[in-house]
Amino acid sequence: MAKQNKETLHAKGIEISIFSEDFQNDFISLTDIARYKSEEPKDVVKNWLRTKDTLEFLGLWEQLHNPNFKGVEFDAFRKGAGLNAFTLSPQKWISSTNAIGMISKSGRYGGTYAHSDIAFEFASWVSAEFKLYIIKDYQRIKSDASSKLALGWNLNREIAKLNYKIHTDAIKENLIPQKLAPKQKSMTYANEADVLNVALFGKTAKEWRDEYPKAKGNIRDCASLHQLLVLANLESYNAILIKENIPQEQRLDLLNKMAIDQLKAIQTINIDSIQKLSKQS
Repeated sequence: MAKQNKETLHAKGIEISIFSEDFQNDFISLTDIARYKSEEPKDVVKNWLRTKDTLEFLGLWEQLHNPNFKGVEFDAFRKGAGLNAFTLSPQKWISSTNAIGMISKSGRYGGTYAHSDIAFEFASWVSAEFKLYIIKDYQRIKSDASSKLALGWNLNREIAKLNYKIHTDAIKENLIPQKLAPKQKSMTYANEADVLNVALFGKTAKEWRDEYPKAKGNIRDCASLHQLLVLANLESYNAILIKENIPQEQRLDLLNKMAIDQLKAIQTINIDSIQKLSKQS
């Protein structure tokens, strides 16, 4: 399992768990949100899932983000929604439709989690006022995260941690990604984070974990300083391409070329000089 970044939202005295495995897609606890409405949060979530509007929203979200979503099973649920005899649990929704927008976790910190898009929709159903408090604290967390990802912070943190030196010629060659094979370009990646991973590292997060099962952290935790700097640029560029409706295959090719060009250029920079500049800033 990928390393999880865990946070806690605070809204009107209620703590709401939130986690992310890729630092892009946040999953918020519906169980915690439901505690605002009842001491039986599981029942609140199930009641929400019974409504036709909820299933219409969940189905559309999955169709937009999940190529493996089972539409036939979804249609069966949609037809029964709203009827007195209709019941639906998060576990049944996930297993029957292969949904990715909702997660059911067991254990001490278990419960039902959902992508932030879905969690905010659920919060609106629970209480419009409560949703605003949740969004306010969520924005605070995202703002803090953005500050930490600022270039100067990354330089100081990574240089102090790795005591990074200029790579040898052999290491330099290994760090430059190869041009993608036609098969890689034609593949469809469900997670946009993996589009960036393939463009920069030549493999998805899962492929990397399979290759390095004993490694601590994920593919990005083990990246070099140079790769982290380029990754930040790729994320911004990819966001622009998405807004311009550039197809994923074409975006992947453009991102890969950008990664190769930038890594070749950035490795001519003396890291010691960067360290001096970061200390002066």
